[in-house]
Amino acid sequence: MCIKKITSFLFFNLIILLGFSGTSHKINIGNNTVVEFTEVIKVTNINKENIQLITKENNGAKYFLDEKSDFLISLNQEFYFKKEINQLKVEYNGNEIVFNGTPQIIVTGLPKGEQEIIVTGLDINGDLANTTKLKFSTIEITPLFKNDAIAIGFLLLLLAIIFYTSNHKSFSGFYKFVPALLLCYFLPAILNSLHIISGEYSRLYFISSRYLLPASLVLLCLSIDLKEIIKLGPKALIMFFAGTVGIVIGGPIALMIVGALFPEWLGADASEVWRGLATVAGSWIGGGANQTAMKEIFETPNALFSKMIVVDVLVANVWMAFLLYGAGINKSINKKLKADDSSIEGLKEKMKNFVASIARIPTTSDLIIIAGIGVGGAGLSHVLSELVAPFFSDMKASLANYGLTSLASGFFWLIVFSTIIGVVLSFTKLKAYEGAGASKMGSLFLYVLVAAIGTHMDLAAVAESPILFAIGGIWMLIHALFLILIAFIIKAPFFFVAVGSQANVGGAASAPVVASAFHPSLAPVGVLLAVLGYAVGTIGAIICSSMLMAVAG
Repeated sequence: MCIKKITSFLFFNLIILLGFSGTSHKINIGNNTVVEFTEVIKVTNINKENIQLITKENNGAKYFLDEKSDFLISLNQEFYFKKEINQLKVEYNGNEIVFNGTPQIIVTGLPKGEQEIIVTGLDINGDLANTTKLKFSTIEITPLFKNDAIAIGFLLLLLAIIFYTSNHKSFSGFYKFVPALLLCYFLPAILNSLHIISGEYSRLYFISSRYLLPASLVLLCLSIDLKEIIKLGPKALIMFFAGTVGIVIGGPIALMIVGALFPEWLGADASEVWRGLATVAGSWIGGGANQTAMKEIFETPNALFSKMIVVDVLVANVWMAFLLYGAGINKSINKKLKADDSSIEGLKEKMKNFVASIARIPTTSDLIIIAGIGVGGAGLSHVLSELVAPFFSDMKASLANYGLTSLASGFFWLIVFSTIIGVVLSFTKLKAYEGAGASKMGSLFLYVLVAAIGTHMDLAAVAESPILFAIGGIWMLIHALFLILIAFIIKAPFFFVAVGSQANVGGAASAPVVASAFHPSLAPVGVLLAVLGYAVGTIGAIICSSMLMAVAG
């Protein structure tokens, strides 16, 4: 592996130094993207200091566009020597071009976001000789600190300051109006927006969602009282499906409103816009797997898909901030909704009494055992998900016909199994470790996840596509108003509004966060509803997409 890397590096630098001229070919892709093909690097046209090397070995890497904006695709010797290659076919963003020979490929002007370039070698007869798929992501601005160790240091320091001040008398007036959990989310977003750290570049969210979240679910479910949760009644399900309906109808109505205000804009891009909004519908009902399914079903262009991801993340995160704030003032909201929250308060009181009855000062042994239960349970969840997910992946095409593409997602099964493990353990003697702080450690993991989610919020991104954000904002407003209307009719407490909404919009990564903002014992409710969102996501998104297409004309 080292020899290959050294060889590639020397080859790359050699052709840079030689500076040979070659025949140059260009193809326009989208509005701002140009792909340039040259037999060798043409240093008269390309800044040799601003070229990044894309190879099979560094496939999946992340690059900052403000550091180096151009990319050289270097194919290894294995690619050429498997079979004699006479032509190269390059595919990017739905476009393809074929060139004779084996030219070097320089890509310039890429937008930020996920990139995929497919290079296929053809023999003298035009038949497939070899192919490679290169995936990488581009980030617009380099942050001040790229080291994840520094980023996690910032996040934990912020959490420490927030929780220290929230328990200090001097700040009691401030935290009366601003929930601590909201700051755990919003302050990291400021760091990301100021480019001090980068959520796009960092792996903190991935680690938090794949490692800490499953461990947190195991620990939070450890003390679960399943009978009491069932007693919460059908209102949780009603509000969840109300949230789904709000998303389904909200998108077409938002598109209709913006189309009426900006008819010239909608007329020019209608054929593209609805395809992009379809992916947002998939995300806001079922999550990432459903979003990807919508992209494939409706053939959303990659450039538009990248914009829609930004709209999805920013609008959803702003809405989550409102929900976290609402959790802090839910008593007053319930009064306005004339809601009966006795079942929720009863569950919270029962959990409080249960914890009080078994509470003890945790020893080092207790803390290690609790960590072992959580992290060990998360590890077992990964093992089980890796066994089950491939089985369903082989049936992905068939599952798509029934709107069940989420079953092929490893993350879906990770959440399911971690929840099941936690619930099963709640019927064992391990439940007693709640008295030593099991749910507190689970909450700690969730707070880190909240901070990591915050790093993906860029407050300045609205300026890039204001019309798309306008649609997203109106869409979310309709969703919220519909939820509140149904809650008022059935007298559902705000807890069901918040969790029912976040189970749709945020999925399993954030629904338990919002639920735990009311009380740690309620986190499993968010998980269970989020899993339901995975099941109905694709079907709901397809219905919404059909309506979007009809509005777009």
